[in-house]
Amino acid sequence: GMQAHRQNPRAGAQNALANMSIRVILADDHAVVRAGLRRLIDASPDIHVLAEAESGEQAFREYLAQRPDMAILDLNMPGMGGLEALRRILAHDAAARILVLSMHEDIVYPARALQSGACGYVTKRCAPEALLDAIRVVARGEIFLEPRIAQQLAMRGVTGKEEPLMELTAREFEVFRLLAAGQSVNEIAAVLFLSAKTVGTYQTHILKKLTANNLS
Repeated sequence: GMQAHRQNPRAGAQNALANMSIRVILADDHAVVRAGLRRLIDASPDIHVLAEAESGEQAFREYLAQRPDMAILDLNMPGMGGLEALRRILAHDAAARILVLSMHEDIVYPARALQSGACGYVTKRCAPEALLDAIRVVARGEIFLEPRIAQQLAMRGVTGKEEPLMELTAREFEVFRLLAAGQSVNEIAAVLFLSAKTVGTYQTHILKKLTANNLS
């Protein structure tokens, strides 16, 4: 009886871990891409794929059925694309945390995705570790951009003005610079002696300014 007794706490700890893991749905119309992503994600002890989808419609249905912690959406899918799925998910669940994973590197795509309410954008060329980081950051409700994309968003005049960065206040610029360097909200809060909530608010203002509509 002692043997079983000794193992119980461990079983309990494993269950607790399972409950703490980030529950994800994965939407991409390429089966091979999905299989590769699933292998990558399932190899991480803290992330778990609940369901897969191969179209925007299916992603939307799975999201409502599964209520995951976050969703990973490809933009180009048959039928309703990733952006439309993202809008519908957010219409049903304003707090939905969505990471867009796309082959599109052109800055219009991440700008659009962020405007539509995505919490993050990574390209399919990103390193596996970067994708896992992105999942963790977005699941915490923070924003994740590949540094290259963050820099492009700032530099390429997404706002249609010459220098969108000039629109930022000094404090916003400092937060932006740290975000672009890959710092997390908590790290930035510590550096600038601000609360994480305040940094989160800055981040929202910054993204609004950088993605302000010249794209419609």
